[in-house]
Amino acid sequence: MPGAVDLAAEKFHALLVEERSDRVVVLLNRPEVRNAIDQQMVDELHVVCAALEQDPRVLIIAGVDGVFASGADIGQLRERRRDDALQGINSTIFVRIAKLPMPVIAALDGYCLGGGAELAYAADFRLGTPSVRIGNPETGLGILAAAGASWRLKELVGEPVAKQILLAGRVLGAEEALAVNLMTEVHEPAELLDAAHGLADRIGRQDPLAVRITKSVFHAPAEAHPLIDQLAQGILFESEAKFDRMQRFLDKNAARKADKDAGAKAGNETGEKN
Repeated sequence: MPGAVDLAAEKFHALLVEERSDRVVVLLNRPEVRNAIDQQMVDELHVVCAALEQDPRVLIIAGVDGVFASGADIGQLRERRRDDALQGINSTIFVRIAKLPMPVIAALDGYCLGGGAELAYAADFRLGTPSVRIGNPETGLGILAAAGASWRLKELVGEPVAKQILLAGRVLGAEEALAVNLMTEVHEPAELLDAAHGLADRIGRQDPLAVRITKSVFHAPAEAHPLIDQLAQGILFESEAKFDRMQRFLDKNAARKADKDAGAKAGNETGEKN
């Protein structure tokens, strides 16, 4: 059994990491290469994932200096060979991020290309700024987008748009990404992280166990339904949070009805006196 991961005690170089009680904020921090994803960044993201698997919280991922991530580090990528490809260096970490227990929010700014785009595709939510440029130019470099885009992108935007991005190198601007639901919100750069935190706040108002189980059920294969839905609901039906939250809902409705009835009665009495 691996020991507990203490993010505060870790020494990060390619990431800036901020911990809160209900979320972790990670900034990709290689501004000299537009936050290109290298082996060190991948290794540090694994550390973050290990911590969030042990202590599930919302993850917000963004970049520094007006860029999310310009792609994988081409210098390292140029030297990789067949055995490196078979290790799935980037795809492994992106799969791990996608499978985190709680939702992942990607806050996109500027370039979000290649591996950077694939990291964004692995998130549950993508918010961005008007300057976002998102796409996969890998075929122009003689390779393919092998860290998730070749299958995630079709699920996100549909086959026609996915093929334009993957086969023809189309790069989407913010409004185009918004139009095909690749991003769900556009904010000015100064407001981007606040918007991501606002979304994390909304998630935080839900029951954490219900959120975790819903995310798992959502990503289950089609053949697992409806059995997995019924089993998951069975677990939640026995949770204390379900009883507490539903009772508060019923109490609130009863109080609202009582106030309404009292107001109606007072109105009737006033009318009778007049």
